[in-house]
Amino acid sequence: MARLAGKVAFITGAAGGIGRAVCRRYIEEGARIVAADISADSVEETLAEAEAGDNGLGLVCDITDPDSVKAGIARTIERFGRLDTLCNIAGGSSRADGRVTEAPDEEFWRVIKLDLYGTFLCCKYAIPEIARAGGGSVINMSSMAALMALTERDCYTAAKGGVASMTRSMAVEYAPDRIRVNAIAPGLVLTPRAERIMAEREEIRLLADIHLLGPCQPIDIAEMAVYLAAEESRVVTGQVLSVDSGVTIHGGAQ
Repeated sequence: MARLAGKVAFITGAAGGIGRAVCRRYIEEGARIVAADISADSVEETLAEAEAGDNGLGLVCDITDPDSVKAGIARTIERFGRLDTLCNIAGGSSRADGRVTEAPDEEFWRVIKLDLYGTFLCCKYAIPEIARAGGGSVINMSSMAALMALTERDCYTAAKGGVASMTRSMAVEYAPDRIRVNAIAPGLVLTPRAERIMAEREEIRLLADIHLLGPCQPIDIAEMAVYLAAEESRVVTGQVLSVDSGVTIHGGAQ
């Protein structure tokens, strides 16, 4: 039997490399999905690649806008009648990030709003529906930046560290509702966007070199997302699970 049969998942950042891989694997495992992102065309491409058919719904959703998030969750319930899994994948750093003494204030607030507040909002409006369904799984996206000294990324580090901390507190708060809350902390993932950055920035290419088993692929993150949504992880909660090719244990030794 498919591992996610009967489950409904709301997936943000669905148009990105990791989001597309998660959507595809969830469909393969029998889930119905809502693929949410800020680009309508890209969301439809994601659904087409996943061969979602009637088991997929594409939504334009700005995770930093409460009304947009509320509308997206409401549309999910209207279409599929329930919500079992929330995958908070949307987020990302930019080239404006840097040391705390040099990074622009606006970049700090941009990444806090997108990565941390966006995760907060999606949890705020999705968790009550997951509770009404009898429980389920919240999967947040932290980063290796929350677990190791990754220089020149102080804004992003702050946001992803906040996601990790919020994951732990929510795991305790919503355990009575049978809701598991975990986070994935990816290493360098070879999405098209990451590959462009590697070509431009020497320090990112050097970071790739210290991944013990080589850089990650989007499918590696998607497989962990399947596990965390499936019943086999029924007693896993409050964890920040590294899918990082060993960089967080090896990188600090450099």
